[in-house]
Amino acid sequence: MKIILLVTGETKTSYLRQGIDQYFSRLKHYIPSELQVLPDIKASKAMTETRQKELEGQQMLQSLQPGDYVALLDERGKEMTSREFSAWVDSRMVSGLKRLVMVIGGPYGFSPEVYARADARLSLSRMTFSHEMVRLFVAEQLYRAMTILRNEPYHHD
Repeated sequence: MKIILLVTGETKTSYLRQGIDQYFSRLKHYIPSELQVLPDIKASKAMTETRQKELEGQQMLQSLQPGDYVALLDERGKEMTSREFSAWVDSRMVSGLKRLVMVIGGPYGFSPEVYARADARLSLSRMTFSHEMVRLFVAEQLYRAMTILRNEPYHHD
């Protein structure tokens, strides 16, 4: 299985970009993984939130392949502990999936079409974080999940 973190727009904050790169570098020792960045939709005063979500959603849907398992990072998604998340990832790995695609939306969330395509919704917290921070948190949790599955000493209960 390959894990893909699909995001809209480049990570502009350098320390977050460095952290994301570091965790993806570590993660690749365990499982094929990739950060896939879609171009930013340039919002204008005339563009509504709905239209921006539609355009971002079209890009997201075009990036998916048939058979992808799509998990949205969404504030209304299921919350898990790190151990529960590692078991969740493991169950997808052993199911024969080719690609697990974890999607972080733009500032206004996802279009109805993206929600309709999703297989799961996950939440990191009931708090709101910047989309750039969520990228780092997901990358770290994916790495943590792999170390938990291998019984390595990174995670402490």
